[in-house]
Amino acid sequence: MRINRNIAFTYFWASKRMTVVAILGVLLGMSIFMFMNSMAAGFDRASGESFFKSTPHIRIYKDDVVSAPLSSDTTTRTLIINPKVVPNKVTIENPLQYVQLVKQHPAVTVAFPQVNCPVFYNNGQSQITGTTIGFPPDEANRMYNIASYMVQGNINALAQNQNGIVIGSGIADKMNIITGDHINITSSRGVNMTLAVVGIFKTNNSKEDKSKSYVNIATAQQMLKENGVFVTDINVNVKDPETAPQIAAELSMLTGYKAEDWKAANEAYMAASRMRKIVITFISFTLLIVSCFGIYNILNMTVSQKINDIAILKAMGFNGRDVVRIFVYQALAIGAIGVILGVVFALILVQALQHVYIGGDIGYFPIRFEPWVFLRGILIGLFITFLAGYIPAKKAAKVDPVSIFRK
Repeated sequence: MRINRNIAFTYFWASKRMTVVAILGVLLGMSIFMFMNSMAAGFDRASGESFFKSTPHIRIYKDDVVSAPLSSDTTTRTLIINPKVVPNKVTIENPLQYVQLVKQHPAVTVAFPQVNCPVFYNNGQSQITGTTIGFPPDEANRMYNIASYMVQGNINALAQNQNGIVIGSGIADKMNIITGDHINITSSRGVNMTLAVVGIFKTNNSKEDKSKSYVNIATAQQMLKENGVFVTDINVNVKDPETAPQIAAELSMLTGYKAEDWKAANEAYMAASRMRKIVITFISFTLLIVSCFGIYNILNMTVSQKINDIAILKAMGFNGRDVVRIFVYQALAIGAIGVILGVVFALILVQALQHVYIGGDIGYFPIRFEPWVFLRGILIGLFITFLAGYIPAKKAAKVDPVSIFRK
């Protein structure tokens, strides 16, 4: 095996031009593969972080009920039916008991009741339509990590001030409000309240920043003229967001209410995410396959040029397995150098791009070093270069030295 390696590295250094071209093929293929997959992972991570700033993994609520036929007798010729949504009160009964029941599930990390209230934000002649959300501030901060995108004030101040409110940066900019000011709010039930602004948040989602605010759950209940047990939703977070559909089905059976996971509630988002993954994966693998064929052609040409050497080696006592090892060693040497240089080049691209400011809701370009992406790229690159060397080597191992000497 030592002799085989020596011969392989002799061939490696003998054809410098072909070796450099093969290494460049691996370098470009691997660097683009790692870069594209890191970019896909960055997009998923950034969109997920932005998405879960205001969306729970599972939402439990009372679903609208479609009216049933007025007559259950199907034998009659006339069937009276009114296929409309029944205007029933959409609220969860005994919400605190259900919250405690949900928290007992082993996969649940956070669960709390919530009240949604459509409102108008008033400041002189300025009026903005939006929604205020009432919840327990401490538990909501655990779920949404609100403190991480507060630009003024503190989310903890909301729990200490029952007449406080945390508003989006878009509302604050339009109404020229800062922390410590007061804002007048009119609810959809006609309740008018003046609340103290204890904080301002900025999620980088312009739609939410211009319309959403947070209050204590008791304040939201007062705006809707409801008592202290009125709850419209129960928000739930689980350990692994990918398991939310299965856990949502279990919670639905457990509570008897509709439990909607974040994937089912955002099918358009999920479809766009899957499409992006497919496109990026297809492009990166296409480039990798192209570089694989380039390596194969170069090694196949090398084998063809060394056919006389192969005949001599076999005549000296080398068998087919030795021939395969020689060219596989050569291919792996090319692959190893190409992969290492590809990793370095991909890291340079990632480092350069993650400091590019995009602006808007995105901020800096959502890409960073992803260890699992680079590890997968290294393994795939070595495997492909192994195949690219093994296939022509296997063919060369079947060469009959006698027929070559006759020619």
